[in-house]
Amino acid sequence: MTEKIINLETVNPIEFFGVNNGKLDILKKKFPLLKILSRGTQLKLSGAPEQIDSAKEKIDLIIQYLERNGHLSEIYFQQILGGDDTESIDNFVDRNPNDVLVFGPNGKTVRARTQNQKKMVQAADKNDIVFAIGPAGTGKTYTAVALAVRALKNKLVKKIILTRPAVEAGESLGFLPGDLKEKIDPYLRPLYDALDDMIPADKLGYYMSTRTIEIAPLAYMRGRTLDNAFIILDEAQNTNDLQLKMFLTRIGANAKAIITGDPTQVDLPRNMRSGLEKSTRILKNVDGIAHIELNEEDVVRHRLVKAIIRAYEKEKEREEQEYGHSPQR
Repeated sequence: MTEKIINLETVNPIEFFGVNNGKLDILKKKFPLLKILSRGTQLKLSGAPEQIDSAKEKIDLIIQYLERNGHLSEIYFQQILGGDDTESIDNFVDRNPNDVLVFGPNGKTVRARTQNQKKMVQAADKNDIVFAIGPAGTGKTYTAVALAVRALKNKLVKKIILTRPAVEAGESLGFLPGDLKEKIDPYLRPLYDALDDMIPADKLGYYMSTRTIEIAPLAYMRGRTLDNAFIILDEAQNTNDLQLKMFLTRIGANAKAIITGDPTQVDLPRNMRSGLEKSTRILKNVDGIAHIELNEEDVVRHRLVKAIIRAYEKEKEREEQEYGHSPQR
C-alpha cells in the first residue's frame, strides 16, 4: 500500500472539503478503493499507486481552480472529478486563455464548458444570428450573455439589449403591487443574474443607467431599429409567430442576435402556437443564420437535472407511441 500527502496550504480548506465535509465525501465516493483522510491543511491518500495517481490528478485540478477563483461549488467539484478526458478537464483549467469569454468579478472566468456551448461560441463568431435550442440548464442564456459582454468589452458593439417575452410560467404575477418595472423584473431576473456574474456591480449600474445595457420585455422592441448592438432574445419558445418575426426584423447594421429557447417548456395559452419551431424551420438554410442544438449532456446545473430531463423525454416518447402524439404540450 502506498501513501501520499497533498498540501492544501494555497487554498481555503473549507472551500476544498466543503461544509460538513460534503465535498470530501464526494471525493471518497469517487475513489472508494482509497483511504482518504483530512488533517488540517493536508490530505492523506492511502491505496494502490494507480488509484492515488488518478485521485491526485483530479485533486490538483481542484486546487488549481480554487487558486484562481477562490470558490468551487459542489456541482463544479463533481464535474471536475467526473471529467475523464482532456476536453472535460479543459472546461475548468484555462490551458488556453483565449477560450475565456469574460473575466468576471473576483477573477472568475466565464467560458464555454461543453462541446455544444463551444459550437455556440464558434457559430456566434461566424454568423450574425444564432438560434440556440435546448432544455433547461444547458447554459444557453449564460453563454449568450457572456458573448454579448465580450463584444461590448472589445468595443465590437455599443450596447447590449436583453429581452424576454413576459409570459407567466403557470403562475399569475399581475396582481402584485408595484409599478411596471417591478411587475416585469421577475420575468427578467435570470438575465440580471447572468450579468451579475460577469460585470462588477458598480460598472453594471453605470451601464444600466446609461442604457449601454438594456433589459426589457419583448413588447418594448416593436418599432425600433437596433444598430451596433448585441441582442439576445431569451425564452423564445414563449413568442408567437408575429412576435418572433417582429424581433428578427429589428436587427440593424453591425448587430448580432442570439435567440434561445426550450421547445419543451412552452407557457403560451393552449390555443396559441409557439413561433420558435416555425422560425427555426424556415430560416434553417439562410446564410448568416446558425442553429445550435444543446441536450442533456450540456447541463451544468445540479447533477439531477440531467436525470430529470432524460425522464421527461422518455415519458414524452412513451406518450407519443401510445397516443400518436403527446397529450399535453
